[in-house]
Amino acid sequence: MRTVRLGLARARYEVRSYFRQGDTVFFTFLFPLVLLTIFSVAFSEQPFGPGVSAARFYLPAMLAAGVLLSGLQNMATDIAQEKSDGTLKRLAGTPLPVVSYFIGKIGQVLVTATLQAALILLVARFAFGVELPADAASWLTFAWVFVLGVATSAVLGIALSGIPRSGRSATAVIIPITLVLQFISGIYLQFSQLPGWLQNVASVFPLKWLAQGMRSVFLPSAFESAEASGSWQLPEAAIVTGVWLVAGLVLCRITFRWIRKDG
Repeated sequence: MRTVRLGLARARYEVRSYFRQGDTVFFTFLFPLVLLTIFSVAFSEQPFGPGVSAARFYLPAMLAAGVLLSGLQNMATDIAQEKSDGTLKRLAGTPLPVVSYFIGKIGQVLVTATLQAALILLVARFAFGVELPADAASWLTFAWVFVLGVATSAVLGIALSGIPRSGRSATAVIIPITLVLQFISGIYLQFSQLPGWLQNVASVFPLKWLAQGMRSVFLPSAFESAEASGSWQLPEAAIVTGVWLVAGLVLCRITFRWIRKDG
């Protein structure tokens, strides 16, 4: 109970610190919303299908991108910076358990990603008139895809935080990784229009499956036939994302250190 209590206290501290960083708030919290607004306006005259506006078409992609940015990108750069500026070294000298530190980090990602998704949905509904699902089954699918995606992204972000050699290089290392994943996973480009070999590469990573799961919730059933396999493949999405979650946990256990070995 003490470990959990310290973790929750750490999560409150992490959330407050997150919203005090203007650049982080813009490039991780507000960035998907900005892109949704740009795409909705820029492609407002382009037909995407019967009853499907540009805002509705890009909504699932921006929700998936938000999960990636709030989890993987934010977590990897944040922890890399804490390793570089000595924050983790100072925490290593306190009684704070490593588990409590992780609870705080993942709690921060869950809170900020939830607020971000809620804001995106509200803007899509009231600013662009997107009809949101009315049935409980769709929202249940959204819930498990979102929670599984947040957990996986956060864990992978912790694992990737060991790659940058310093806090200064963290953004230069992590952001290109997230950008490439977004382009090949159907976030900015329609996935079915990508070359087959690129679709196969994207299918190895969880973002493609998160975006596909989100499309199954917010796009009409007629769009299911446009998927590469002709179906939403929700069981496969759960399996692939779950495998990455387990792999990320193993990598965190093996690689995470309070202090870098070369520090």
